[in-house]
Amino acid sequence: GVTVTGVGAAVPGPVDELGGRAAPINLPALHGFPLRDRIADAAGAGLPIRFRRDGVAVVLAAQWLGGARGASSALGIVLSTGVGGGLIVGGRALGGNAGHIGQMQVAGMSGGDCLGSDTMLESVASGPNIVSWAREQGFAGITGTDLAAAYAAGDPVAVAAVARCAAATGQAIGSALALVPVDVVAIGGGFARVAPDLVDRIAAVVAAHPLGYVAAARVVDAGLDGDAPLVGAAALVYRAELLA
Repeated sequence: GVTVTGVGAAVPGPVDELGGRAAPINLPALHGFPLRDRIADAAGAGLPIRFRRDGVAVVLAAQWLGGARGASSALGIVLSTGVGGGLIVGGRALGGNAGHIGQMQVAGMSGGDCLGSDTMLESVASGPNIVSWAREQGFAGITGTDLAAAYAAGDPVAVAAVARCAAATGQAIGSALALVPVDVVAIGGGFARVAPDLVDRIAAVVAAHPLGYVAAARVVDAGLDGDAPLVGAAALVYRAELLA
C-alpha cells in the first residue's frame, strides 16, 4: 500500500503562508479563502500541509528532477495564464513571495490590464496578454495553441509575439539577477511551449546583459513538461529540508 506522509499545496500567489491563504491576481474569488485549512480538513489524519507559492514549487521541481538539477542557486519562472517565479539561493528555496517576478516592471512595453499597471511582466508576457497583443496586430487566433500553430507556420505576427514575450521575460530576468545572482534560470509553464525556441530566445536576451555575472547565468527549459507543478508540490514534502 501507499503511505501518505504529507501534502504539498502549490498555489498561485501572492500568498500568506502564515494564514494559509492566497490572493492570486487572476483569481479574485480565492482572495481570503482559507485554502490551507480546507486542504487540511480534506486530507485528515493530522497530515502536515506544506503550503507554498507555485513558483517556489516549480523551482524546487526543476532543481530536483528538471533542467536545473542540482543547482545551488536558481530562478524558476512559470509562463502561463500569469507569470510566477521562485528562488533557490544558497541551496535553500526562499519562501513567501520572494521571486514573484511577474510583478516586475519591464521598460518600453505595454500589455493587458493586470494589477493596475500595463508594464508589469505578467501584463506583457503571460499567455493571454501575448495572444491579446497579437490580436491587436491582426492575428486571427484566440488561444495560445492557435499562436503556437501560427508560429510553427512562420506567421510574422506570431513570430513577433513570441519575440516580444522573450524580450520582456529576458529583461525581467536581467533585473532580477542583477539584484539576486543565480547560476541557472529554469523556464516552465504551459505558455513556455508556445515556441520550441522560446527558451533560446530568452537566453539570448539574458546573455546580452551588460553585467557579466547576469549574462553568465544558464537559461534552460525547466523540464518535466506539464507535470512540473505536481512534481513541485511533491517536492514541498520530499525536499522539505530545502525550504527556507
